[in-house]
Amino acid sequence: MAHTPHTQAHGHTHDHGHGHVTDIDWAEMAPHLEAQAELFTPLYERALSWLGREVTEPGLIVDAGSGPGVISCLFAETFPGARVMAVDGSAPLLARAQQRAERLGYGDRFGTLAGELPGVLGELDYPVDLLWAGRSLHHLGDQLAGLTAFAQRLAPGGTVAIMEGGLPARFLPRDLGFGRPGLEARLDALQEEWFARMRDDLPGSRAETEDWAALLGAAGLKHTRTRSFLLDLPAPASDRARDYIAATLSRLRDFFGDAVDPDDRAVLDRLLDPQDEAGVHRRQDVFVLAAHTVHTAVKPV
Repeated sequence: MAHTPHTQAHGHTHDHGHGHVTDIDWAEMAPHLEAQAELFTPLYERALSWLGREVTEPGLIVDAGSGPGVISCLFAETFPGARVMAVDGSAPLLARAQQRAERLGYGDRFGTLAGELPGVLGELDYPVDLLWAGRSLHHLGDQLAGLTAFAQRLAPGGTVAIMEGGLPARFLPRDLGFGRPGLEARLDALQEEWFARMRDDLPGSRAETEDWAALLGAAGLKHTRTRSFLLDLPAPASDRARDYIAATLSRLRDFFGDAVDPDDRAVLDRLLDPQDEAGVHRRQDVFVLAAHTVHTAVKPV
């Protein structure tokens, strides 16, 4: 799945070479990023529970590309004996992560590290037992080199878990009752094109077949596993989900600008009008349905 330009729950390690993304104010984006990750928490909890059945009593967990630390704190909750290190290129987002950890009572075993992946991982004092990269790897030009660097930071028997791929989120019925059916599929196509340009523009960009199990193996890791996790928030959506859907569609409309078909832009304008009965704030058939895929592998002992 191409990661959308409007929002990335984590994975803010790079702020160069991303086209439009270069100008994003991560501190300004933080509330939206947190709202997204909080809404998706049921999905992440299932993913971490799955990891917890295989990774027992890790000493050090690294969230590589942590953003504002929502998932980092879920790791602290899931693994009460572990120290968690949130790593990101944005100091303002890491400050939010640290504040969240302290507010939730994890501050004594939670740390942050600011810098660019993967090089900043060389500043870690200890080998890593579990390294999580949630949609941050695709911001590295050479993804295989990134995975190899991740593997080098692992303790023997340690695990890399990357969240890449899955299915695009869906919020709306195919036929809205106005406009041309299939709006979200057309927005997906724009995002796929943007993602390809973003990848091409990264420093050292190298095209890779997205066979994540094969890439993890090429990085020297063994015992690859893959599993997808579903977020299913059925209609009618909660107010929190509606706010997230509206923020997401608004960012897509503004980000893609004139690339959006004029008729589709008119549909988006109506969907985003809080006074319109057919808008996402009022209609009863909006929902959130998404699937994220996690791939894991282990460093040989």
